[in-house]
Amino acid sequence: MKNLVSSNKPTACLALADGTLFFGNGFGATGEKIAELCFNTAMTGYQEILTDPSYAGQIVTFTFPHIGNVGVNSDDDETQYPAAEGLIVKCDPTTPSNWRALENLSDWLEKNNLLAMGGVDTRRLTRAIRMSGAPHVVLAHNPNGDFDTSELITKANNFTGLEGLDLAKKVTCSQLYKWDEMRWAWPEGFSKQNKARHKVVAIDYGAKRNILRSLASAGCEVTVLPATSSADEILEHKPEGVFLSNGPGDPAATGEYAVPMIKQLLNDTSLPIFGICLGHQMLALALGAKTVKMSHGHHGANHPVKEHSSGKVEITSMNHGFAVDAQTLPDGVEETHVSLFDGSNCGIRMINRPVFSVQHHPEASPGPQDSFYLFDRFVSAMAKENSKARFSTC
Repeated sequence: MKNLVSSNKPTACLALADGTLFFGNGFGATGEKIAELCFNTAMTGYQEILTDPSYAGQIVTFTFPHIGNVGVNSDDDETQYPAAEGLIVKCDPTTPSNWRALENLSDWLEKNNLLAMGGVDTRRLTRAIRMSGAPHVVLAHNPNGDFDTSELITKANNFTGLEGLDLAKKVTCSQLYKWDEMRWAWPEGFSKQNKARHKVVAIDYGAKRNILRSLASAGCEVTVLPATSSADEILEHKPEGVFLSNGPGDPAATGEYAVPMIKQLLNDTSLPIFGICLGHQMLALALGAKTVKMSHGHHGANHPVKEHSSGKVEITSMNHGFAVDAQTLPDGVEETHVSLFDGSNCGIRMINRPVFSVQHHPEASPGPQDSFYLFDRFVSAMAKENSKARFSTC
């Protein structure tokens, strides 16, 4: 058993299922959290990451050392409540220094029942994740520094992981709502979309707010429905396009109810469909492909992705632990984007229909906006289908 201990008496302990122990300085809430451990390489956007519903069931190790130095504000939340279980950082958070900060990170974490540990050799921890895969862990924070490490390791070993878990039902909305807020811009902040050109139904598997803002900014009137909505419930709103959101958990588990809905839309309508992240995986499953669990996944804001048709390389934001197996794509469906880190699939489309999806996050938040054109592509597809429909009735 390897013990990596800080010089002062530790108040937090991270126990990996293989028996490795990391000790550090606890902050945020106290108690224990059992989860899968991942690492994120983004240099900014820790608040957006922690409130991204796709991180449900995970503890995040940040490779960038300075986390918390700009505090927390209400504008940067990606959902109402944080979805991640906790975080690991190298440096303890300092007093925030930013004109937008409303509170410090530690107080915000405690208020939202998130555990955190600082003073950790995050390079060592990241190497362990890269070499052995995303481990099952227990993060404990006890101000007295009392830990039963054997019990923590046992709990980590007993955790069954994310495979087979449908977490979309945990983070989805409970009822329909409308969205008209657009992306943040200086100096007005968030403005409203009052000249929408297309009606879109967005299925919420754990939708980030900036995805909805991006749809609104692209000219969409957005109606958000819960993850378990049926095709008939979607079509009641007479949408011109359907969007499939990001979300957490095992796509095969969520697909038990999502795939039949998507198949009905594909069979009964010619509506444009656009998916991101889990939505990409749901579409792939509905088209007949398969998904696989990745070793440690892709989490960060610096992931290079190549679009096959143009040869263009985009720097993207990513957050996923499962991927579409490109070798299982059926006839009539082609790969559109690929990761330049490991060659994994990052996009698909139906060859003869306006149905497409990507694994990465064109809405960023945090991250680069190289891929925002995909929202415009979705809007163009709806405009083209509307034009064809008008022509056919003439």
